[in-house]
Amino acid sequence: MSNVLRQHAEQQFAQELEEVRKQDRNAVPQNWRMSPQAVVTYLVGGKLPNGFEVTPKYIGNRRLMEIAVATLTTDRALLLYGLPGTAKSWVSEHLAAAVSGDSTLLVQGTAGTGEEAIRYGWNYAKLLSAGPVPDALVETPVMRAMREGKIARVEELTRIGSDVQDSLITILSEKSLPVPELNTEVQAVRGFNVIATANNRDKGVNELSSALKRRFNTVILPVPASMEEEVEIVQQRVQSFSQSMELPLEKPITEEIRRIVTIFRELRSGVSADGKSKLKSPSGTLSTAEAISVMNNGLALSHHFGDGSMKADDVASGVIGAVIKDPVQDRIVWQEYLETVMKQREGWKDLYRSCRDML
Repeated sequence: MSNVLRQHAEQQFAQELEEVRKQDRNAVPQNWRMSPQAVVTYLVGGKLPNGFEVTPKYIGNRRLMEIAVATLTTDRALLLYGLPGTAKSWVSEHLAAAVSGDSTLLVQGTAGTGEEAIRYGWNYAKLLSAGPVPDALVETPVMRAMREGKIARVEELTRIGSDVQDSLITILSEKSLPVPELNTEVQAVRGFNVIATANNRDKGVNELSSALKRRFNTVILPVPASMEEEVEIVQQRVQSFSQSMELPLEKPITEEIRRIVTIFRELRSGVSADGKSKLKSPSGTLSTAEAISVMNNGLALSHHFGDGSMKADDVASGVIGAVIKDPVQDRIVWQEYLETVMKQREGWKDLYRSCRDML
């Protein structure tokens, strides 16, 4: 087993990627590792002609993945948009791994991301000693993706300042990156494209300019449509975490996952599962990613500070931490939910007591 804390998608799922490539009988675009149809198969899972089972990386509407992959075959970039925790970064990584075999050409967007993180930078020691020469140029992931015909990823695009965002316009429209200091340019090789992600609940959002929006096809990733879909997503990711962190599951945890997902879905929607109780929603998003985090934390607690069997005490603190982001308003919302819904629910007394005792 690798001692790397988190493997890249192309490392973790190397066998699946290779099997999908071997069974691919469709036309492969230039500099792609596999055909668009094979990329979708890798993303949504299924059985290959040789019987090999591909695990789903995205559980949801297959058509959304087809639209996303089709976009990457055109001259338009792809923007994955939606609430936090709807698997935008996960899908972006696996798309890049399947198309280019390399998901590491990444620019992480923050409020401090500068233009040099997207276009290019300079080795200032060489710049001072030799002036603006090619050896002094520092390639960004975007520039490298252009040279090699690969997918570049820009995470949290709307966290980046508007003036820096617009440095993408020439790259996306002209497929070239001018380097005026060297009186040259880098022209994109076939296969190059950009996948960006953005969420619509970020308080630090910098709205994309209309010029930049026109360079993207937007695919909105929704929250899971059904309880079963969300439970399956959480279970799959927790099992993966269990294996990578060597935290064995002592017993099936599907029912514990179902309880956490039920809580989050009820508080998100503002109504209990049976439709009888109207609920207030907390300030946080209570996304699928939050549910995964709660379960992973509970798994670690039960393994290191329990008997290895996940109990209500192991997940209670994670649930409270996910729900109560505002210590005043969210605490009121949570207390009302405890008393009006959780306390009355059959088979939930252990979780109710654990959550109540921790407040």
